Amino acid sequence: MKDIQGGVCAPIGFKAAGIHCGVRKNKSKKDFSLILSDVMCNAASTYTQNKVKGAPIYVTKEHLQNNEAIAVLCNSGNANTCNENGIEIANGMCDLAAKELGIDASDIIIASTGVIGLPLSLEPFETHMHELVESLNENGSSDACAGIMTTDTVQKEYAVEFELDGKTCHIGAIAKGSGMIHPNMATMLAFVTSDVAISKDMLQKVILEVVADTFNMVSVDGDTSTNDMLSVLCNGLAGNSEIDEENDDYQVFKDALMYICTCLSRGIAKDGEGATKLLTCHVKNACTTKDAKIVAKSVITSSLFKAAMFGKDANWGRILCAIGYSEANLDVDKIDVELGSVIGKFIVCQNGRGYPFDEDVALKVLSEDEVEIFIDLHDGEYAATAWGCDLTYDYVKINGDYRT
Repeated sequence: MKDIQGGVCAPIGFKAAGIHCGVRKNKSKKDFSLILSDVMCNAASTYTQNKVKGAPIYVTKEHLQNNEAIAVLCNSGNANTCNENGIEIANGMCDLAAKELGIDASDIIIASTGVIGLPLSLEPFETHMHELVESLNENGSSDACAGIMTTDTVQKEYAVEFELDGKTCHIGAIAKGSGMIHPNMATMLAFVTSDVAISKDMLQKVILEVVADTFNMVSVDGDTSTNDMLSVLCNGLAGNSEIDEENDDYQVFKDALMYICTCLSRGIAKDGEGATKLLTCHVKNACTTKDAKIVAKSVITSSLFKAAMFGKDANWGRILCAIGYSEANLDVDKIDVELGSVIGKFIVCQNGRGYPFDEDVALKVLSEDEVEIFIDLHDGEYAATAWGCDLTYDYVKINGDYRT
């Protein structure tokens, strides 16, 4: 497996585009994106667990009852959530795209992201749908990625190449996510394309397995979004024998998808609103995988600990505090904790008690833009990793006037 360029257009048979249609006031910002496959795809999605859901979630769920799709349509700048005519607007967007593309509206995955509760009109989409379709091209992934971004400061775009059944295969992806990010899939928008042939059942299975260890292990601010989803489209044009069981080919595909989704997850956490640091928490030797995940997520969602990391303060007591209220099954008197970065690692806690460390060394280690937390529970054989970011003044500035 190797990293390649191309994002969602890296797999055979995919085109993409992104334009400004007028949903966002800033004309320099793209706000309307489209991804299209040459042929029908097997498709699978996971959705937000928030009880308040954007209208596009309901429409996409309806469209994917047969687990097939050929296109993804997404706007940014308006979440189309809590609108009386939200479903009508989402369906209308699909109808406009379907007419322009010559496809069935039910074969389109629809998504929106942005401010909740603002009215949304079909007018900008009616006016610019032809332009969007005309812009489709095999190098359009970056434009499509720009079109789904909100407060993101960098594009999240990845692709890999690998071999299955003697055939060269690809997975590509774009994602958005910076704020309103918290473990409880889905907490962002991510669109993944592949030319691998895989059955609908196996695709749905693998996406749930991968999400559990990637996107569900990310938290920026503790808020679970209303709109977001992960959608995967596989068109089979690589020509491999269809994966219809959990065999070696299934594992190769899963590993590649896991790699892509891990890259996206890290990218989303590192680009958290106002963030200056990516925080990666590794937990090992837990009683169960569930306990390891609970501990890892509790630490990276602790506002006190996140604030300490912004201040480059090795206040390890906040880590123990977060572990203690996590409700994981563990023995506090066995816990060891280390903090580290590219500079090195240092112990802060051993057997649940403080361990002497050099504050000057700690400051250097915690001054890096990626900090790791290593927790050994000495209680079993299971492990987990979670990703988050520090909590800064800028997070409040960004969200204090996000709408206005």
